[in-house]
Amino acid sequence: MNQPRQQVSFENTAIAFSSKSNAQLLRSYYLFKLIANPQLVSFGDRITNLALKLNLPIGWALRNNIFSHFCGGEDIRTCERAIENLARFHIGTILDYSVEGKHEESDLDHVRDETCDTLRKAATNRSIPFGVFKVTGLARFEILEKVNAALQLSEQEIAEWQRVRARVDAICALAYEFNLRVFIDAEDSWIQNAIDQLADEMMEKYNGHRAIVFNTIQLYRHDRLDFLKSSFEKAQSRNYHLGVKLVRGAYMEKERARAAEKGYADPIQPDKTSSDRDFDMALRWCMDHLDRLSLCCGSHNEASNLLLAQMVDEYGLQRNDERIWFAQLYGMSDHISYNLAHAGYNVAKYVPYGPIKDVIPYLIRRAKENTSVKGQTGRELSLIEKEMKRRKEEKS
Repeated sequence: MNQPRQQVSFENTAIAFSSKSNAQLLRSYYLFKLIANPQLVSFGDRITNLALKLNLPIGWALRNNIFSHFCGGEDIRTCERAIENLARFHIGTILDYSVEGKHEESDLDHVRDETCDTLRKAATNRSIPFGVFKVTGLARFEILEKVNAALQLSEQEIAEWQRVRARVDAICALAYEFNLRVFIDAEDSWIQNAIDQLADEMMEKYNGHRAIVFNTIQLYRHDRLDFLKSSFEKAQSRNYHLGVKLVRGAYMEKERARAAEKGYADPIQPDKTSSDRDFDMALRWCMDHLDRLSLCCGSHNEASNLLLAQMVDEYGLQRNDERIWFAQLYGMSDHISYNLAHAGYNVAKYVPYGPIKDVIPYLIRRAKENTSVKGQTGRELSLIEKEMKRRKEEKS
């Protein structure tokens, strides 16, 4: 007779911080203490941007604190330690080249080549189950806006858009060749239609037998639950598998401000309760359609992760069913990632990397996100404090 499987708990700090030494745990504590102060984060943002404008060398000030906490390294080679450390605890790595805001064709080609290199690395290392890219790393923002709005393109812009499509295709084709999965990240709503168009094209081309290409759906938008269902219907009608990564979203303040400024309907849910409702409904809907769908739950929300973990058991599925993954960001929510992995679920961490100067926009977003998301930093701190106390008592 099969023994009932033990339920996962996110309160087990011994498992959550099993990868950290006492010194590393203390450093995390002080870092989240700093991030918990909105004034300090705002001041740090201004100082960092000023230093960048003046071309001041600031890498030394960031390398051994916020950079090493939230990033794997400056290149693929220096991410090796992070990959190995995560793999020791049965957690996969998603190498995320986090350089943003480039416009020159040579820079966009470089992002394509770097992303392909992450896939080549993944092809030789089973601890890297996914690749990932942002379309804004491969295209000028302005061309995405114009395609999104269905405006007429000039001959030069048509050629530019074809180069964007070719970059996206080169990445997805390589993923298909290596039988690896690749995420296309979601972005601002006013360019998302163009990104969805590319994602649909790639899924139809490469997802015939299994989900290779995954589109990302932001459930803090009130139209995305319907979008999920229509995406599945399209996949069914065109005979391919749908790959979806569900997230709540990361651009709420900017989205609301632009909608108010431009005078169009706010695309964001009226409140967090609505986002949570749609996210969990999307999880349930995906679980009911696994015959032609693969799912990644990209969330730092404990309730949603527990819900999916429980559904895997309730549906009688193996916890390591390859169609179902959990993902969190490197340096955040280890109590979720490590406890899920310890319980046998498929878990991966987004591990950003890149030259320190170039990934500063990413680091600033992470600091602001931890400051603005209600309870996020407080929860991280309370768990760290709990583990520090447990270790002290265990030693005494």
